[in-house]
Amino acid sequence: MGKLLTIHGGKPLQGRVHVRGAKNLVPKAMVAALLGDRPSVLRNVPEIKDVDVVTSLLQLHGVKVTKDEDTGDLTLDPADTKSAGSTEIDAHAGDSRIPILFCGPLMHSIGEAFIPDLGGCKIGDRPIDYHLTVLRHFGAVVEKRPGGIHISAPKGLHGAKLELPYPSVGATEQVLLTAVRAEGITELQGAAVEPEIHDLIAVLQKMGAIITVQTDRTIRIEGVKTLSGYNHRAIPDRNESASWASAALVTKGDIYVEGAMQRDLTAFLNTYRKIGGEFEVDDEGIRFWHGGGTLRPLVLETDVHPGFMTDWQQPLVVALTQAEGVSIVHETVYENRFGFTDALVRMGASIQLHRECLGSVPCRFGQRNFLHSAVISGPAILQGAQIDVPDLRGGFSHLIAALAAEGTSTVTGIEIINRGYEKFMDKLTGLGADIELSETAR
Repeated sequence: MGKLLTIHGGKPLQGRVHVRGAKNLVPKAMVAALLGDRPSVLRNVPEIKDVDVVTSLLQLHGVKVTKDEDTGDLTLDPADTKSAGSTEIDAHAGDSRIPILFCGPLMHSIGEAFIPDLGGCKIGDRPIDYHLTVLRHFGAVVEKRPGGIHISAPKGLHGAKLELPYPSVGATEQVLLTAVRAEGITELQGAAVEPEIHDLIAVLQKMGAIITVQTDRTIRIEGVKTLSGYNHRAIPDRNESASWASAALVTKGDIYVEGAMQRDLTAFLNTYRKIGGEFEVDDEGIRFWHGGGTLRPLVLETDVHPGFMTDWQQPLVVALTQAEGVSIVHETVYENRFGFTDALVRMGASIQLHRECLGSVPCRFGQRNFLHSAVISGPAILQGAQIDVPDLRGGFSHLIAALAAEGTSTVTGIEIINRGYEKFMDKLTGLGADIELSETAR
């Protein structure tokens, strides 16, 4: 049995939503607790599937995870960390890629780690080779075994000089989580510098790590023998904040996003204003609304931080279908991020995908047959349709398209959206969306 969501479109979304800790930080901060010799406390934790997955994986490895039912705060006690069996890890990990980040912390605490063959979102290969190469540089021995990869460090882990070919967030996290307790100094060039990376560094520094971030994407880590626990409030989820902002624009609504933080949304807010969205920032969050005029088209390129984030692109593409004129979006971070546009075209949007780099900067996908540029002509009148959610951000984009469309849409596969959007059904209902949820035989 799956869930079927019926959406009656055409109603502006209006009201308040509360955005909590970032999906791209919270699971990583939970993994970091493995490195300490005392319990850690993580606050502002959202109720999303990724948190459940990491909780299960930590418990499998002997970490005691306690949730405060009033506040949602997590206490993570690594005193009894142990090895876990591959089939158990596999069963709990599902299609999550989080187990790869357990490697460094587990080798420091118990001397070995096992990664099952991993799944993940359907938006690109996201190879784990980067991660394995990084671990080998630290002195890890990587062995392919049935069902996955066994990693050990018979001679211990030592600092390394590393350079990433692309500022991958996952590989940067891997280096941080491994280097903080490795012997000697680690220097990482070409690092990702996303706000969530800075927040993870703040977590590790609270535990006793010595980490310097230099201006040119270089991170320097001096290894220490032991780390203690942390007490940390996770930064709010800038992806979810931007998604609700796009929902306000697409449905001609008015949404106050409590918890949205201007500092981490700068590139998004500039673009939002250029298109014709309005926003107002206060100390508690940001109010987003449709400015009332016609939306303006633009040329947009996604990039790693501090550029326009790839996760912001999909909900915004829905807004661009309503702009008057031709917009161009050049995706430079994930090669297969435009699959979600098929459903928008069926709903009446005019979107053409191209293999060429239709932006000012040629990117690494340019001559490799990836449909990574989109030309969007508007304004389009969207009609209700049958939709099956392809991935997390694409799924949310389909929802807001259906909410803005004329007529009724039916959506399957919405479980994927729970991975990154806390209580999104309750939030939609609270904003006045006309929706019904029912069971479907799948």
